Amino acid sequence: MPTQKKAVQIDKLEEMFSKSKVGILTDYRGLPTPVMVDVRHKLTEVGVEFKVVKNTLAKRAAEKTGKGDITKLFEGPVAVAFGFKSETEPAKVLIEFIRASKSTLSIKGGFLGNTPLTTQQVTQLSTLPPREVLVSQVMAGFQSPIAGLLSTLNAPLSNFAGILQARIKQMEGN
Repeated sequence: MPTQKKAVQIDKLEEMFSKSKVGILTDYRGLPTPVMVDVRHKLTEVGVEFKVVKNTLAKRAAEKTGKGDITKLFEGPVAVAFGFKSETEPAKVLIEFIRASKSTLSIKGGFLGNTPLTTQQVTQLSTLPPREVLVSQVMAGFQSPIAGLLSTLNAPLSNFAGILQARIKQMEGN
């Protein structure tokens, strides 16, 4: 039975797991404190909370929120980047930070909703454009065939109108 303090920590983690859209699990082994503060600052700027977790407490919270598939990733030192606004922003910031700083921080995996993510999927997630851009691309894809159909249907009418105009000018000339 967990102590009262641990129960409160589990409840906080459970809330974070349930409210976040995405979570990226990282291994921060060997990361100096100033670098850890720097990555936390960069994540906070985009509305991402970066939290070092105790593995047993995080496993319990993940299981309670239906994210039990990620519990095997809670081995060794783990910090989780919880994204509450954007699905892609946490991955983008972490991957860019790792590339730019060449730090020992590494991605272990993560979750998107209740779906577990591998390290490769997190990397792919970091390359996706923002949600708004994806929605506009989908809408443009829907709109394109409709616009083509409209112009195809409109072509005979505009051709017919052109023929009538030419005949009217011809008759006026006589």
